[in-house]
Amino acid sequence: MCSAKGCRTPAVWVLAWNNPKLHTPERRKTWLACDEHREHLSSFLGVRGFLKEVVTLAEWEGRSASDG
Repeated sequence: MCSAKGCRTPAVWVLAWNNPKLHTPERRKTWLACDEHREHLSSFLGVRGFLKEVVTLAEWEGRSASDG
């Protein structure tokens, strides 16, 4: 599901981020986004300097499968 407040739409995007004051540089937290909310959530993280990467959910899941 999309991480936007109140949205129940299936996620298509993964927004990988970290807060450098709290997390080590390699640590990645994730928010999920639908097409409609991808830009809004990316902007929210981006203006704070937290956004590290935006990839499709399928690509993100493919990375996880290849890691294990």
